[in-house]
Amino acid sequence: MFMVWFALFASHAMAAEVPPLGLHQLQYIGSHNSYHAGLAAGEAAVWKRVDPAMSAILDYAHPALTRQLDDGVRQLELDIYGDAKGGRYAHPAGIELVRKAGLPADPPFADPTVMQRPGFKVMHIQDLDQRSNCQPLTACLTEIRSWSRKHPGHLPLFILLETVQAPLQMPFTTVVPEPFDGRALDALDAEIRSVFPRGEYISPDDVRGDAATLNAAILSRGWPSLASARGKVIFLLDQRSVGPAYLKGHPSLRGRVLFTNAVPGEDDAAFTELNDGDAAHIASLVRKGYLVRTRTDADLKEPARNDTTRRDAMLASGAQILSTDYPEREPAASGYAVGFGGRPARCNPQFSKAPCSVADLSP
Repeated sequence: MFMVWFALFASHAMAAEVPPLGLHQLQYIGSHNSYHAGLAAGEAAVWKRVDPAMSAILDYAHPALTRQLDDGVRQLELDIYGDAKGGRYAHPAGIELVRKAGLPADPPFADPTVMQRPGFKVMHIQDLDQRSNCQPLTACLTEIRSWSRKHPGHLPLFILLETVQAPLQMPFTTVVPEPFDGRALDALDAEIRSVFPRGEYISPDDVRGDAATLNAAILSRGWPSLASARGKVIFLLDQRSVGPAYLKGHPSLRGRVLFTNAVPGEDDAAFTELNDGDAAHIASLVRKGYLVRTRTDADLKEPARNDTTRRDAMLASGAQILSTDYPEREPAASGYAVGFGGRPARCNPQFSKAPCSVADLSP
């Protein structure tokens, strides 16, 4: 009898030592340039004349963010442009190029009154590819929050913000983007907070806790549990080049909203991008506890020939966020798609001993 009781006690003790499933121990599907609404007929014709190669890789569009979330996408990517005074992107050169080409005018690319107001705008390429399925940034965030509120307990949502500030190297373009300096980045935090109350997103402060740095927290205990992350949003900063400005005055991201695309080992490192990284390197970072975003396809090349080599390697790598132009509910003409058989996530292959079950993957 003693041995029976001892065995039961030991089994319960071992079970108690198993940590809860972390949000980083799943894999999620993300859509690349989630806002991209495609080109109108005149814009497409101009692109083919100006830059045929670029034209070929712009030939895709995503449905509304709500539809993508309904379909199981759990990472949305928004390219944002600063517009502190309003109106900077209200009159893109592409409209005039279509007229000069003798083509019929395209439908309006956005609500003119929205484009005149101050605030971050969402688009792919200033002047030439500005059609978005939501505009401005606060409207996109409001749509995401509305979906989140209607689906309590959903798996965490990752919102990747790409800060665009480079001018186009084309003589006919007219708009020079605003720089993402400290003031612009403070404004970005403020816009996010204007839509999402503090308790509805996971911040760097939440992950760091009482650790000396964010990186130390990740290496010692990892990301929060999946259970605590359900129903919440995590904001990620795409461009590593703006990291120093975002960190200034906020060491280890103290008081900030977004997680930087950081170099593993640096104080602010919790999330990193390896869009073209090899699977072995990604796997090593994932096992250490970092959140990694990668791309399963790029520039429409793999989907065009239904080449799944890169996709399958990135799935096996354990990268938690797998970005694609073709989530499974939006397959390419070739049949290429990325998904988990209708589920919004799957157990991460790099954490085979983690207590992950089908129940953990339910929306």
